[in-house]
Amino acid sequence: MTKSATDLMQDILFSAVIDSIQALKTASKGLPNTLLRDLNAIHANVTLSDLPDEVQAAIATNVRSAFTRLLKEGYSVMPRGGLPERRGPAPAPVVGRGERRPPSGPRPGGPKPPSSPGGRPQGPRRPPKPRG
Repeated sequence: MTKSATDLMQDILFSAVIDSIQALKTASKGLPNTLLRDLNAIHANVTLSDLPDEVQAAIATNVRSAFTRLLKEGYSVMPRGGLPERRGPAPAPVVGRGERRPPSGPRPGGPKPPSSPGGRPQGPRRPPKPRG
């Protein structure tokens, strides 16, 4: 029985996290203070080059094995734009797909603004003119 893409990706990510934790332990050489320092150095803006060499190697290995496993399970892995042998400029990235923008003004034929008893539309009032 084949696994769903979600189950397969969960397995791949779980394996990658466990391998990265093991690599952090290896990089600390069994010293708890070094391990804590390395863990505290990981934050939202950390880059691959900021990580210890052992963790970089573990991530590279896990990425390669993830693609191999996806292909072995029967999933195709290709760029979004199409086949890799395609020549010419890269396709423009899809930005804002599925997002809705707020309307820029009232809809034609939409509801009218409420009126005051004098028949004039209500709205923000101007400050009174200074008398002088």
